[in-house]
Amino acid sequence: MSERISRTQVYKAQPAIVQHLVGLAKAAEDSGLDKSLIHLMKIRASQLNGCAFCQHMHANEARKDGEQQHRLDVLPSWQEVKSAFTAREQAALIWTEALTLVAGKGVSDQDYATVAAEYSEQEILNLTALIVTINSWNRIAVAFHFQPEF
Repeated sequence: MSERISRTQVYKAQPAIVQHLVGLAKAAEDSGLDKSLIHLMKIRASQLNGCAFCQHMHANEARKDGEQQHRLDVLPSWQEVKSAFTAREQAALIWTEALTLVAGKGVSDQDYATVAAEYSEQEILNLTALIVTINSWNRIAVAFHFQPEF
């Protein structure tokens, strides 16, 4: 079995990919979206994609930014404990799941209506850009077996 390209090699071999993904994420993150919301979305997409590297990194970042551990603990089952998340967070998590799992069932009118009830068109575009970005990073990290640093 051949050895996979390391994280460092990926970044060195294709710096434009890193630059553009970072730029897209920055545009979405600098749009005024709440930091806690951004962390929740990144972690949830990473959970759905089975990306341990990104889950670990973004959970650490979330805690450093003041996210409460009990919310991170229940994030995989957030729909069972909706009282732990605001209506806006719930809408963003629905959108995150719909776009992350798009190949399975597409994006329903109900999913869009839910996010549109809480966010403006510009905010939906920024949420979407953030989801596209984390899904891209997840796929890179999973493809090359990036490992969290403990």
